[in-house]
Parts: sequence; structure tokens; C-alpha cells
Amino acid sequence: MSNSELACSYAALILADDDIAVTAEKITTILKAAGVDFESYWPGLFAKALEAADLKALITNVGSGVGAAPAAGGAAPAAGGADAGEAKEEAKKEESEEEEDDDMGFGLFD
Repeated sequence: MSNSELACSYAALILADDDIAVTAEKITTILKAAGVDFESYWPGLFAKALEAADLKALITNVGSGVGAAPAAGGAAPAAGGADAGEAKEEAKKEESEEEEDDDMGFGLFD
């Protein structure tokens, strides 16, 4: 990310924190007051991208719902632990039978 992009991001966050609408003019005002060198198209792009977004909601809900899916998936293996052990034994038996079939007494390059 370039300095211009970061500066526009921070300006948008400042505006959202103060409950001010994010517009290209307001982003430009903040960037000029901070003495940031930026390309003139960045504030317009950020304002257009963020016009329908609620920045406060995005920031506060970043980590919500993350723990729900693994908790549901983690309970299933604990309940079927005996079946998993039997499946592993069967898989080992099948592998050993396949290995025996692979060695027929001659090699590819013999």
C-alpha cells in the first residue's frame, strides 16, 4: 500500500470516528492539513468505495462469529472416537496389502 492509500484510509477513519460523512472533499482537506503528498484521484476513489459502507460497524464486527464454526466441527470427532480408531486400523491393513502387491520380484530398471 502506498502512502497515499494509507493516508486516505486514515482520513476516512477519522471522519467516521467523528460521525462525519466520508466525501472526497473532506478526505482532501484532512490530507492537505496533514501535509501528505497524494494523487488527486485517491480521495474520490475512497469516498466512492466507502459511500455505502458503515465504517464503525465494519471495525467493530471484524472478529465476530469466528469461534462458532470450529466449535461445531470439533464436537463430532470426540463423539466418534472409537470409529476413527477402527478406520485407521483398516486403512493400515489396506496399505500393507497394496505394498505386498507392488513388489512382484522384479524392478522397472532390472
